[in-house]
Amino acid sequence: MSKKAKPVVVDADGVVDNNAMRKSWPLSKRLGWHFKRYWQLWLMALPAMAFVALFAYVPMYGIQLAFREFVPSQGLTGGEWVGFKYFEQFFTSPMFASTMINTFKISLGTLVLGFIAPIILALLINQIAGKRIKGFVQTITYMPHFISTVVIVAMLNIFLTPESGLLGRFLGEQNILDNADLIAPIYWISEVWQHCGWNAIIYLAALSSVDVSLYEAARIDGAGRLQLIRYVDIPAIMPTCVILLIMNMGSVLNVGFEKVWLMQNAMNMPGSEVISTYTFKIGIQSFQFSYGTAIGLFNTVINFVFLVVANAISKRVSDTSIF
Repeated sequence: MSKKAKPVVVDADGVVDNNAMRKSWPLSKRLGWHFKRYWQLWLMALPAMAFVALFAYVPMYGIQLAFREFVPSQGLTGGEWVGFKYFEQFFTSPMFASTMINTFKISLGTLVLGFIAPIILALLINQIAGKRIKGFVQTITYMPHFISTVVIVAMLNIFLTPESGLLGRFLGEQNILDNADLIAPIYWISEVWQHCGWNAIIYLAALSSVDVSLYEAARIDGAGRLQLIRYVDIPAIMPTCVILLIMNMGSVLNVGFEKVWLMQNAMNMPGSEVISTYTFKIGIQSFQFSYGTAIGLFNTVINFVFLVVANAISKRVSDTSIF
């Protein structure tokens, strides 16, 4: 008895559509074909996947600590189950309101300025005609990205010292780092200065793929530099902007712990205590591991919600999303 012939799928031009044929295969067969064809790529990605699994997913086993009374001798799963006790403790804590306000203030300001400034810088650099000058400007602007956080905070302290600081001499007798109301603006400005050039690279890469004929056609129609930016450059980088904005929304409450921690002092504490520093003090310094885990889990859930909402809005409005 002869075997039944496999159906052949052809497209509108009469060409055999192999992709459509593979969709009719069983899942096991499709996976086998995929790994057989692309095993080199999976082999290259394996170290990174193992790294992420080991340091990002395996530690998630400890999330249950947020719902248990931690007993060191009994391990992560040996303590008494207390449910949402530590979440309620955080929500009713006197530090909850101020910590959330400080976190949102610093995070949203950094998000907005850190999102807009690289776009503007990339658009300006793209208008520079000379390659050498453009390369020099790019190098100068992204070099601060490689300065460590410790050095950045030390520079802030030196520059803002009232007696001898380059800027502190003109800002009054009081050190503005001691002012709780000015911690957030200082954080925003220093973050933009340090990372603006580096974050602009991805926009410059998007701009480099723009068809040169679009610029020529716009110039023939009498477009100036501002018109070129508005009608050619901005539409070209808009999908990249949307994707990066969605990804940044997923870390809106993850204010950099190191920088805020180093900038903190007894004077500015009311304006610099954020979720990450408060979690460190509760979980590590005060040895309240279950309470600290609950605060950290709450922070992660809020970030995840922001990510999903931003992705849904973007998908509905601009049909651009990451999932």
